[in-house]
Amino acid sequence: MTDIDVGSPPNTPSGWVDWLHSKLLRRRTYLKFCSDYYDGKHQKMVFAQAKYQSEFGRVFEQWSDNFCGLIVDSVNERMFIDGFQMTDEPGGDKDAREIWQRNHLDAESNAAHLDAMVRGVSYAIVWADSAGEPTISIESAENVVVQHKPGSRWDIEAAAKFYTDDWGREFVTLWWNGSVYTGSGMTGQWGDYKEARNPLGGPPVVPIPNRSRLTGPYLSDLAVVIPIQDAVNKTVADALVASEYAAWPQRYVTGLEIQEDEQGRPVEPYKVAVDKLLQAESPDVKFGQFEAADLKNYVNLTNMLVQHMASISRIPFHYFLLNGGTAPSGESITSAEAGLIAKTRERMLHFGEAWERVMRLAFRVMGDKRAEAHGAEVIWRDPENRTEGQHMDALLKRQLLGAPRDQLLLDAGYTPQQIERFRAMREQDAKDAMELAKKYPAPQPEPPNGPQAAEKAARKPPQGNSGNAARKAA
Repeated sequence: MTDIDVGSPPNTPSGWVDWLHSKLLRRRTYLKFCSDYYDGKHQKMVFAQAKYQSEFGRVFEQWSDNFCGLIVDSVNERMFIDGFQMTDEPGGDKDAREIWQRNHLDAESNAAHLDAMVRGVSYAIVWADSAGEPTISIESAENVVVQHKPGSRWDIEAAAKFYTDDWGREFVTLWWNGSVYTGSGMTGQWGDYKEARNPLGGPPVVPIPNRSRLTGPYLSDLAVVIPIQDAVNKTVADALVASEYAAWPQRYVTGLEIQEDEQGRPVEPYKVAVDKLLQAESPDVKFGQFEAADLKNYVNLTNMLVQHMASISRIPFHYFLLNGGTAPSGESITSAEAGLIAKTRERMLHFGEAWERVMRLAFRVMGDKRAEAHGAEVIWRDPENRTEGQHMDALLKRQLLGAPRDQLLLDAGYTPQQIERFRAMREQDAKDAMELAKKYPAPQPEPPNGPQAAEKAARKPPQGNSGNAARKAA
């Protein structure tokens, strides 16, 4: 850290590596904490007393009632990118779609969204392969870190990627000051850096934030629900312990003379078991049984906590099987999922800005003018689930308002590639119809004039007022 002066930013590659690495290490604990909760690896007995933990901690060591995965997956499963519109031309950009497919981003974008919602942010790195084609790699926030320019929330001054291979060797790549620096070795001792010119100028790293605020770190979707998840785990664990002790109701006996052994210790009068019957000769002996523990209190408390979790996360109640687990239908399901759809569209807004920057960087790698296409838009698939009849009825009404066919097909869920194939299919159908018309011409009707038409009219009997006309002529 000798290259960093107090009160000033680093001014050497080693200084920037040390600074960014320390920044990465400071947040790795929190990133792993959120990731563990998504995977169901929760803290155990968070609200339990020490004695309770020592008695039952090992019993629930591998157990959790995990709702964190549901909260993230219910949003992520509704986000899918169909293409990009880079210019004012209608339809999706074919080159952008080719770049997208070549880099496996149908699947990788899903992983980027998932990691961003769990950890607050993920990253995309845009570079060129040996053939000069753009490559886009999706990176975890545990390996990549950026430093924005002072006073800016968009411009990146320096970025670095740290990773470890299967043999324990550590590598670092730094983008700073128009150059790329690479090093390897042990943490803090990456040796001499190899410097190369950065053809893109600035760092080719794009943050994909979940939900950024004007100040402060990126936010995980799980940050506000983890305390409630801990309370749910504790309550259900208590219910399981209570069910264990209440599974065998405790019985008691009164009026029975206590027998003692040779040492004066009381002797258990009965060996209680399922197949044993308790009896006594004295009429003064009374048998009884304590009431079984009522587990409804645990159920009610768990339901209340889950309702709070559903309200905070804006996930519909029927996803948590509340209210009897009955899923709404028709118009009621649209109302029930309104919060989820609004939350999904908000995530699409933040993610869309990042993907537009990624695609502009990809075109910069190609030297294409679309690198400056700041009016580019992401073509998202509709996140709302509708019945087929409702969807088609809405599209027909839009058609009456004058919506173009290609837009209606996009709204119907077809991808730009499918719509392009539809155009080719329609052209082929028109050509086939023209060839059939030439091969099998339709029969032509006889002209109304001519000798055959006159002879046919003469043989036709008079109708209507023609009889009156004949009498006048006579």
